[in-house]
Amino acid sequence: MPTVTAKDGTEIFYKDWGSGQPIVFHHGWPLTADDWDAQMLFFLQQGFRVIAHDRRGHGRSAQVSSGHEMDTYADDVAALALALDLRDAVHVGHSTGGGEVARYLGRHGSARVAKAALLGAVPPIMLKTEANPGGLPIDVFDGFRKQLAANRAEFYKEVPIPFYNFNRDGVKRLDGVIENWWRQGMMGSMQAHYECIKAFSETDFTEDLKKIDVPVLVMHGDDDQIVPVADAAMLSIKLLKQGTLKIYPGFPHGMATTHADVINRDLLAFIRG
Repeated sequence: MPTVTAKDGTEIFYKDWGSGQPIVFHHGWPLTADDWDAQMLFFLQQGFRVIAHDRRGHGRSAQVSSGHEMDTYADDVAALALALDLRDAVHVGHSTGGGEVARYLGRHGSARVAKAALLGAVPPIMLKTEANPGGLPIDVFDGFRKQLAANRAEFYKEVPIPFYNFNRDGVKRLDGVIENWWRQGMMGSMQAHYECIKAFSETDFTEDLKKIDVPVLVMHGDDDQIVPVADAAMLSIKLLKQGTLKIYPGFPHGMATTHADVINRDLLAFIRG
């Protein structure tokens, strides 16, 4: 399997298909590069080079016990970009991956980056604090950790239901999608997933967003039950220098899977625009 070596020696798995302008996809918790299948194939067929990696501790990357925080995640992306000599790249991040994109740009700059897109992304910060009164209380994330530690396999059967809005009236349940989510989750390290909950929920990306100097498309479903739109996209767009906001009525957190045709179309228009 192709891997790059991060600066601390961790082996990071990646997929790299095609040629042309590179698009780098950053997955959400606790998934893998496979979560971008519907985008990877589509953009490959549109003439792009498509790249997606498994975050450290996730999927096929090394199950190391350290580095499960945003600075290291961003450094791992920088190592990937350097090893593959990516230039004029578009970075697309979903959920936790959106935080990873923001921290990568905030920490490493945009010399190798043309544009970015944040889908159902966690910035600016998910946690409720004095500065972020609309966020989710720490009890929510403590509950995630408790359920994961008690029975990860069962917990990962439950999370995809609200993730894709399969608990909403009129939304068809797709068992294959649920099973694929579970498969990806169970490939990774339990410890990495446990620690990543802190990374995606408590990291403040405010200053990262302010630093980004390339065009950013912010995409969010208004029925996102995992990352509520009001405390995410609606705040992020105010911090970006060159941000464009697209809100999708009724779309779930996992909209890149359930509504791939719409998301792919809008991403393509943004990238080519």
